[in-house]
Amino acid sequence: MKFSRFLSLTKHDLAIDLGTVNTLIHVRDRGIVFNEPSVIAMETVDGLRTVRAIGNEARLMLGKTPDSIQAMRPLRDGVIADIDVAEQMIKHFIRKAVGANRLPMSNRIVVGVPSGATAVERRAIRDAVSNAGAAQVLLIDEPMAAAIGAGLPVMEPIGAMVVDIGGGTTEVAVLSLQGIAYSGSARVGGDKMDDAIFSHIRRNHNLMIGEISAERVKMEIGRATMPEGKGGSLTVKGRDLVNGRPSEIEVTEREIAEALREPVGQIINAVMRALEQTPPELSADMIDEGITLTGGGALLGRLDEALAEATGLPVRIAEDPLVCVAMGAGRTIDDPTYAGVLFPA
Repeated sequence: MKFSRFLSLTKHDLAIDLGTVNTLIHVRDRGIVFNEPSVIAMETVDGLRTVRAIGNEARLMLGKTPDSIQAMRPLRDGVIADIDVAEQMIKHFIRKAVGANRLPMSNRIVVGVPSGATAVERRAIRDAVSNAGAAQVLLIDEPMAAAIGAGLPVMEPIGAMVVDIGGGTTEVAVLSLQGIAYSGSARVGGDKMDDAIFSHIRRNHNLMIGEISAERVKMEIGRATMPEGKGGSLTVKGRDLVNGRPSEIEVTEREIAEALREPVGQIINAVMRALEQTPPELSADMIDEGITLTGGGALLGRLDEALAEATGLPVRIAEDPLVCVAMGAGRTIDDPTYAGVLFPA
């Protein structure tokens, strides 16, 4: 009796949105309890590699570390790039999410995976999460999780399109009756937008800026459509490539919109491909249901307007796009109605 009570206190059913930029964890019956950057800082001393910082603390180190410390993201394009480092990061995040001093025994962990992930990439996710303490690992396609989290009618015979724009990938899917009628994945997302801004400022202003600065520009004045005139402006600081000194410049909404033209165009193309491949009856539903945007990339200014203009369909941004995948994956462990959308790792 005491032993079974101990197990009930130490086992946790979790859902994890293992994102390129952020990791979110949903605990059964508690909701989302954890949201931190998917960043880990490793320190090498006398040939021994140890963890220096993880999450929020590690993100502050990006671009500012000495040679002995490397701050990195162990996930790229939505999949694990360094399984050993990712495993340490996931263990730390689970401990922090459930409030345990030592790694808890996890009964089930549901993990969102890109619909375009290969068998090798899915196996890497399974191994990393399993080694982090899961008794059972179940997977859910990120577009399905995003649609559930956004409140779309995925259980009904109604076609619904979701566009989940994460840090590394954009997932486009048409869903109906607990299944995915069409899914497509493009390796473009928030990171590619940051890279486009970084390259534009370097090429046009001879200024080298950091990853965090590029992200700030995107969030504050990034636009998917051209503004009238130059629009607003923002001061950006970095290193002058001509004289090597610290410098600052002003960038405008218009030039950042120009810089983002290519990644935004790739997202629009992915949506147009999905519409071309959608069965006619489901296409008819979308005239009323429209397109729902989720993920951090959905917050790019006027992206919904750009997609609406390109497709001729109504486009809405989910109520809380950043947490839709975690919310949807979490709902599958809270509500057995959604058990059919899960599959073994």
